[in-house]
Amino acid sequence: MAGRDLMDTKYLSTRCCVVGGGPAGVMLGFLLARAGVDVVVLEKHADFLRDFRGDTIHPSTLELMHELGLLDEFLKLPHRKVRRLAVQIGATSLTIADFTHLPTVCKFIALMPQWDFLEFLATHARRFQGFHLLMDTSATDVMLDGDRVVGVRATSDNGAIEIRADLVVGADGRRSTVRSSAGFKADNLGAPMDVLWMRLSRRPDDGSEAFGHVEGNRIFIMLDRGDYWQCAFVIPKGSADELMKTDIGAFRGMILEMSPWLGERVDELKGWNDVMLLTVAVDRLRRWHRRGLLCIGDAPRHVADRRSGH
Repeated sequence: MAGRDLMDTKYLSTRCCVVGGGPAGVMLGFLLARAGVDVVVLEKHADFLRDFRGDTIHPSTLELMHELGLLDEFLKLPHRKVRRLAVQIGATSLTIADFTHLPTVCKFIALMPQWDFLEFLATHARRFQGFHLLMDTSATDVMLDGDRVVGVRATSDNGAIEIRADLVVGADGRRSTVRSSAGFKADNLGAPMDVLWMRLSRRPDDGSEAFGHVEGNRIFIMLDRGDYWQCAFVIPKGSADELMKTDIGAFRGMILEMSPWLGERVDELKGWNDVMLLTVAVDRLRRWHRRGLLCIGDAPRHVADRRSGH
């Protein structure tokens, strides 16, 4: 397929079609193309710019970047290092994780916007002739030949596309089109909580380690993102709708009860539009493969249902 304008093509063939341009999908596409395998990666969005995604690059991933010879360049991107995680339970402060003892090159978690991570991988993957990333292209269902998956049907601004592939990989996340169209059934394991995400400004004298506060059935987590704190307020499952019917001032008060040192900074939450709801669900596939198809990432193990603004 080298040299062809794939976006103007209605019928494609490739060795592997990866559905989903998140970390699992783009990394797989990069590794396959690096190994000389022709691969088409489909991403339903026109860009990678979405907030409150998985912005933690773990030491194991940084180790892989080191093994690929990309680490030095990668760490030139803006990021924050988290070497320890602490939690405050009442008057007691505990260190619950210390990454400085890990047998890895990087003994920290790197906090980096996921769009920077994905764009970095995609840029390096495009250097290989066999890598093809189709943005703004949504898979609609899988193509079958008997009981074998032989490709994917998709749509883009240019119309319908059929992509024949020796292997289809579903890396399309929590609401996987691939897994549903392939007939996979998930076991719902349940979850006791939901999460409210928000930003609060950070000051130079705040400290820099990630930490959390626990009071009863509430948990408030703060991650240092440079000039702001990325905050997660954990609430009992299903309580978000009732909470969001109240004035935002009540929620600001709940934050101050747990972290009074934030003071007037909670007033930066002007309304519920400044808060993002993550509805947590946990399910998994009993079987995540069939002839011609493999599900990876969040597709076989669904851990969060949706993010929505209010």
